[in-house]
Parts: sequence; C-alpha cells; structure tokens
Amino acid sequence: MQTTRTSALRRHGLACLAASGFVAAAISGIHAQTLTGHDALSDWRADRPGVTRQITRDDLPKPWATPSAGNGPRIVRRPADAKPQVPDGFDVDLFAEGLTNPRIIRIAPNGDIFVAETRANRIRVLRAADGDTGPSINQIFADDLHEPFGIAFYPQNDPQWIYVGNTDSVARFPYRAGDLKASGKPEIVVAGLPHGGHSTRDIVFSNDGKRMFVSVGSASNVAEGLGKPPSAFWPEDHVLGATWGYETDRADVLVFDPDGKNKGIFATGIRNCVGLAVQPVNGELWCSTNERDGLGDDLVPDYVTRVREGQFFGWPWYYIGDNEEPRLRGERPDLKGKVAVPDVLIQSHSASLGMTFYNGKQFPPDYQGDAFAAEHGSWNRSKRTGYKVIRIRLKDGVPTGEYEDFMTGFVASDANVWGRPVGVAVAHDGALLVTEDGNGTIWRVSRKK
Repeated sequence: MQTTRTSALRRHGLACLAASGFVAAAISGIHAQTLTGHDALSDWRADRPGVTRQITRDDLPKPWATPSAGNGPRIVRRPADAKPQVPDGFDVDLFAEGLTNPRIIRIAPNGDIFVAETRANRIRVLRAADGDTGPSINQIFADDLHEPFGIAFYPQNDPQWIYVGNTDSVARFPYRAGDLKASGKPEIVVAGLPHGGHSTRDIVFSNDGKRMFVSVGSASNVAEGLGKPPSAFWPEDHVLGATWGYETDRADVLVFDPDGKNKGIFATGIRNCVGLAVQPVNGELWCSTNERDGLGDDLVPDYVTRVREGQFFGWPWYYIGDNEEPRLRGERPDLKGKVAVPDVLIQSHSASLGMTFYNGKQFPPDYQGDAFAAEHGSWNRSKRTGYKVIRIRLKDGVPTGEYEDFMTGFVASDANVWGRPVGVAVAHDGALLVTEDGNGTIWRVSRKK
C-alpha cells in the first residue's frame, strides 16, 4: 500500500510541477537547470533531489504581497517503509529511531556520534563501525541539562572537553576519546546567556582554537516595543546594529575565549543563527539563519551565509540589504547602507537549522567543500516550504548563491509531515547523517556501491 501511496504522491507532485513549469527540473535530476525568479520561490510540491534554485534581492516581493499565513504542520507517524528521497547514486537508510527530539548532531574525532535531545535535556552518544547502517552502542552521555543544542569538541583534534550550548549557558565536560558517559558534573564557562524567545545556542571554535563562537537568537519577531536607543550616543558607543533592553546581546553571534572570558559581539542583526559552522580550509564562520515572520509567503528569505567580524545583517530594522522593515519604518535611518547581504537566500519560512561542510571521501569529488543545511519547515506560509536538506554550492570556497535539494520527501500532503530535519553531520566513513525531530529518527545517506 505504501508503494501505491508514494506513487500517488509523486503523480500529484508532478502534476503540480507541470502546472508551474517545473517538469523539466523534476525529471532531469541532479543536473537540473537552476530555477530563478518567481519559480525559485516555490513550495514543497516542486521539491525533488537535484532541483536547484538561486534567489536574489531582485526576486523579493513587496511586504504583504500575500497575507501572512498561520499554517503549522501536523506531525504524523512515519509509515513503516517510508524513506526520504535522495539523488540518484545515493542510498538512504534509517540509522536510529526512538530518539526524543534529536536536534544538533556532531561527530567526535574518533567517530562517535553525539546528539542533543533538547526537550529531554540530555546528550546521547552512539557508536557505529564504518559502513554500519545502525549503531552498536546507543546511550546517554549526560543529562539534567537545560535545553541543550550546540555540541563542540575542544581542542578539535585531540579533545579534552565537550562543550554544550544550553539555552542559558555554555557548559563543558571533561572528555577523553571513547568516553561514553560524562565523568563528572558540567563546568559552566559562560553563565547568564539571555534566554527566552529563540532558545537554540550553537557553539563552534575557530580553526586555531583561540575563539569560541556562540549564536544567540532574538527574543522576538521584530523587536516589538523596543523603541528608540537609550541614548543619542548609542550608535557611537556600541558595535554596529547592537540592540538594547530585552534584546541585549541577542540576534548576535557572540565570541569568547575558550574558557568563556573576554566576551565580545562578533556580528549583529542575525535574527536567529540556529546553525554555526567554520569552513575547514579558510576558517570563515558561517550561519544558517531563520529570518522574520509576518510579511507574507515569500518574505523574508531565510539564509546561509559567511559572517565576518563587525558585520550587521539588518534585523530588526532592515532585511536582505537596505529593505526597510515596514513595521519599524523610520526608526534607524542611520543604518541604511550598512547592512550586509547574505550569500545564499533560501525559500522564505524554510526554517534553516543545522549546517555542516562536506569533508568526507565517500561522496563524488564535486561535493568536496560544499555545505549541507537542514530546513526544518515553519508555520508562516500558506503552502509549506522546508522539510528537506539542501546542498549549498561553493566554488573555490566561495558560495555561488545556488542551492540544491538533496534530501526531500518528508512532506506527506499540504497538511501532514512525518519528518522535520534539524542536524547534519559527516560521519567518520564519509556518509551524511541527518536528524529529524518529528518522529525522532536519524538517517544515513551513503554513496551507492
């Protein structure tokens, strides 16, 4: 029955694609022509592995070109034989199931797999031999945490610590390669992170190990009620785009020494940088970002971008360059012309979460150095977007602006979804591991043998 159901869904999807002019993209697979303009803004019915999009500032509609939708997904049980769809030449296998709200996933240097089970307030560790399609060890590493999300190993090559991003702090546990259980209570290295509102706190270290980056999302959608800066000298006395009041140190990437000292603001105006990553070769910091809600189906695009020290990405007063937020019109004219434009714009309301760079040896050579990002899907679009994993194209370490659907098929209908991707990581053997928190599973994507 599932085969019949899947075939029906595919026929329905192709019919929708035909109506929208997407048949060629759906059929031609990995090497599909890049969709641009209005076509690139399409919804889940046009998603297929290999469909490529490029969205630019010129493609953005005016605010409220469509009504702002309230269209949260209904999570349904995964059919027993349902699998995500991946490009030709790849296999996808159910790696683990029965997890509680699996979110960020990170790989230790020895190959062990660490997963944040955020709502259960714990970190889980799994172990699998290279090539295995399931773990041989699956147990709790640490619990009694506070909405843990980010996980990082320090130092990177021979870690002595595992760092965890709680919603209100950064903690670390002593660690030796192969540890399956925390040897003691966590040490709090950063206390008092702002909390409430957007709750995820990711952590990465610079390639030289001297700086720790922590992402902190906003407390609100567009800083409603924030008002004017506390003083006329605010722009001169603070970093570009810094917020105040209940949004102090929010919508930022913060930076610390590895021991949690010497706090600074690395970049601002990033509404919710859920996923952090450092490019392995050139050391550039990247953010996978949720933009604001309430301006219509195709505003504001989420994005994945390089982030440089001192940059301001607009939130809450501007978006995608000098587009002024209409609900805050005229509040910060001093910031116009100072807003960084993200590198890769994603379909609006995709809810871009975890990201990673592919540095394994298993995938074809043209994947080397590209990035993957998990699109969780959100509630603020009349026809949903997201619910997939995308591949972000880089050329010589520089993003081209294009992204490609890599893993799709989590949406069952306009109303129902069975999977919501969150974390992506490259396993020790070069396979790609993907968490989804709708049904509590981890999927493994490998190259066909």
